[in-house]
Amino acid sequence: MAATVDAPVGTDGTEPLVLVVMGVSGSGKSTLAATVAARLGWEFAEGDDMHPPANVAKMEEGTPLTDEDRWPWLGTIAEWIRSHLADDAPGVVTCSALKRSYRDVLRAPGVVFVHVAGDPALVEQRMSARAGHFMPTSLLASQLATLEPPQPDEAHLTVSAERSPDEESADVVERLGLATGR
Repeated sequence: MAATVDAPVGTDGTEPLVLVVMGVSGSGKSTLAATVAARLGWEFAEGDDMHPPANVAKMEEGTPLTDEDRWPWLGTIAEWIRSHLADDAPGVVTCSALKRSYRDVLRAPGVVFVHVAGDPALVEQRMSARAGHFMPTSLLASQLATLEPPQPDEAHLTVSAERSPDEESADVVERLGLATGR
């Protein structure tokens, strides 16, 4: 494992089996996660697809989710992660994981958070340009206010949203010392 990770990777020092690509909506999580998964030959899951219909409806109306809204969704993502860890099946999943308490639900040895961080103006531009997504640009401010970036004691690395998905994914693979085409 490369030592250039922003924080320790798992308690046992093993290679990560699950990457949680996190950040505010519009940061490029899904694109980066899909690109990393393809580069590594790992399974990819879109966390937004795991939201209960009530959460999607709330966001479509422009109403920010509460912690109570998020717990069942985080539980579903945590189940996906635990299943992959138990089966020794590597994977990449997206999840905003905005608060440490949310990441605590997802955290386990072998899980690394990849925080996609970018200038709010860039993120807003991306959100405005995409079509067919339930998250309106009006909720970006609430996501930015909620965001608690990963801390030094959390297994994570931060990548810049300002680069291309290929540059970002190459950076993730290199910094984590992962072998492609597993």
